[in-house]
Amino acid sequence: MYNSNNYISFINHSKNFVVDDKLINAAEAINLQLDNPTPTTQQYLGWVNFTANITSRYIDDIIQAAKLQDICDTIVIIGIGGSYLGAKAVTYALKPSFHSKINNTEVIFAGHNLNGDYIHELSTYLKSKTFGIVCISKSGTTLEPGIIFRILRKQLHAQLGDAQAANRIIAVTSPNKGALLAISKQNGYRTFEIPQNIGGRYSVLTAVGLLPIAIAGGDIAQIIQGAEDMRQLCCGSSDYYKNPALQYAVARYKLYKEGKSIEILATYNNKLKYLLEWWKQLFSESEGKQGKGLFTATANFTTDLHSIGQWIQQGPRIIFETILNIQEVINDINIPSDSNNLDGFNYLSNTTINSINQVAQTATTLAHIEGDCPNLQINIPCLTPYYIGQLIYFFQRACAISGYLIGVNPFDQPGVEAYKSKMFSILHK
Repeated sequence: MYNSNNYISFINHSKNFVVDDKLINAAEAINLQLDNPTPTTQQYLGWVNFTANITSRYIDDIIQAAKLQDICDTIVIIGIGGSYLGAKAVTYALKPSFHSKINNTEVIFAGHNLNGDYIHELSTYLKSKTFGIVCISKSGTTLEPGIIFRILRKQLHAQLGDAQAANRIIAVTSPNKGALLAISKQNGYRTFEIPQNIGGRYSVLTAVGLLPIAIAGGDIAQIIQGAEDMRQLCCGSSDYYKNPALQYAVARYKLYKEGKSIEILATYNNKLKYLLEWWKQLFSESEGKQGKGLFTATANFTTDLHSIGQWIQQGPRIIFETILNIQEVINDINIPSDSNNLDGFNYLSNTTINSINQVAQTATTLAHIEGDCPNLQINIPCLTPYYIGQLIYFFQRACAISGYLIGVNPFDQPGVEAYKSKMFSILHK
């Protein structure tokens, strides 16, 4: 099993797990096809080699646009699904847990719900702010972000006047068509392109994710470098035993075919909370079609060991776990001694919190495996921009392979379009 300290790595802790050559060969063939798209698939696969073609000019343009924070005390990132989850996942993972502001600018995510309370409270909150907007939508007609963009841009224009408001709004949208592009041209908003051949949930390594991440203080050059290094590791005729994305895709497919219909992605690091949510959208929207696909769920341990941990341990045996394991933590804290020891914790004196967390992870893994819950593990050397970039590309590549293995198109979302058409019909669009 390939395992280098320089890369995300994959370990399968499941009992009696054997993969046959036929499955490996099928997965390797799919992996090779991702780098050699057909006329049918090329409309979906722009993300595969996108990082290989990113220029220093592209990075500089995003960094310059992120200086919007210099004139705003609050920036609202508007988007839904892949148009905001990736950026929120990376931002949450990398920023200090209790800092709401980066360089004195607060970053707020909106446009991902139709909750009147939330939108009213946000609009009221922004009345006393010098705020800016980054709206992310390929079309500009998706209901949730489209409505709140209309509300907030009208409010910003009213507060500042047209000229100043235009300098505080950036659109990330289709390069050649769509409502958001038309609105931007009409009002003089700066724009960044979403490539036509990259779908929303595969777009975090474009301006869709990179601009909000840069605004929030993330090192986008390191994120891109990490993703590109993972791409080179996984691309083309890469050996299964040195390709963690292939290993993960094959393992989850085999478990799925053996009747494990639910995958729980879990972490023992709360900073990955929204990374779990991004993963859930990526895999659920990509695989859940034609009566096929794993149901994806997430868990934050040790917190959730005191709730759904019971169900995982002794509930229906239709699940397996994938653990995101941070191998080297950046910060830690010792447990102090107490002369009275009324709580009985002196046996842990001078032990670090993270060492106890690691013991909890090891013990839980052993217990779950013994309880017939197969356990996969993805090792992340350290929680840095570089390794976050690797992780994002790793999951995107694995997701594409997984979708093709189960026999669906991992890049469309016909079920989402079905609910939209019914909703618009009811609303008399």
